[in-house]
Amino acid sequence: MNPWRLRLLSQLDTLGTVRAVAQAANLSASSVSQQLAVLETETRTQLLERTGRRVRLTSAGLILARRARAILDHMDSVEAELRGFGEEPAGLVRLGVFQSAIHTMAVPAATRLARAHPHLDVEVLQLEPHESLPALRGGDADVIITTTDFDELPLGPDLDLVPLATDPVVLVVPPEHPAAGRGAADLAAYADEPWAFDMPQSYMANLALRLCRQSRFEPRVVCRFSNYMMTLQHVEAGLSIALLPELAVDRRYRVATRELATPVTRTITAAIRRGGPPRAAVRVVLDALRHQSDLPPLGPE
Repeated sequence: MNPWRLRLLSQLDTLGTVRAVAQAANLSASSVSQQLAVLETETRTQLLERTGRRVRLTSAGLILARRARAILDHMDSVEAELRGFGEEPAGLVRLGVFQSAIHTMAVPAATRLARAHPHLDVEVLQLEPHESLPALRGGDADVIITTTDFDELPLGPDLDLVPLATDPVVLVVPPEHPAAGRGAADLAAYADEPWAFDMPQSYMANLALRLCRQSRFEPRVVCRFSNYMMTLQHVEAGLSIALLPELAVDRRYRVATRELATPVTRTITAAIRRGGPPRAAVRVVLDALRHQSDLPPLGPE
């Protein structure tokens, strides 16, 4: 069986449609269908069945799709062992990280790993929490840094979780704002302020909207940015206020932060796919992330 075709089948199980698989793999839908047909020939088993204009996995297809991830992981592990001759972690580890943890967690960890393990390649991918879990389950990431506090981010028994840190959500205001330098902030007092939000349906946009509505007001959103640096620039200019994770507040910007009167803290967690011991390269990445978060290292293999 061709591992690339196995990955396409696994993605079909995760993403649901051939079109979605084609977009993720940067292929045409017809190419994906052709490759899956070849996989059926290779396995001598019907893996797909058509219902109207859509295809779905047969029972055999579901079994193979859900075993495919373990097969591909094992192949990655063997390749890594061969590259490193079994003496040190080696191979490619794809690390999915949300924006505010890239420079504070992922980049420092990847920098140390590059010096300590020259045969290990860490590819850092910016993936927000709503994107990283599907990427992990679909095999497009090997380790993710995500948050585990809210029902909109479904976790399950197919994942192993490694706690890294906690991160409070804070109110961010311009330095000359009347609220700067005071105590904890009651969001209801800011109902008439202009707000800077993340993009619609993102993790922080949904959280900020929920917190405002819990304080019984609908925020007046004057801008939306997918980049926290742009949000901080907008706030620094006195054009808005924002709710951000404390980890995202770059001290190079002249802004003031206030804790919330009703504290909101998100738990930052690393996650990997369950299904046997993680290969050495994945384990050393997890250890580096825990070290960056001042947590004790994982035990030996």
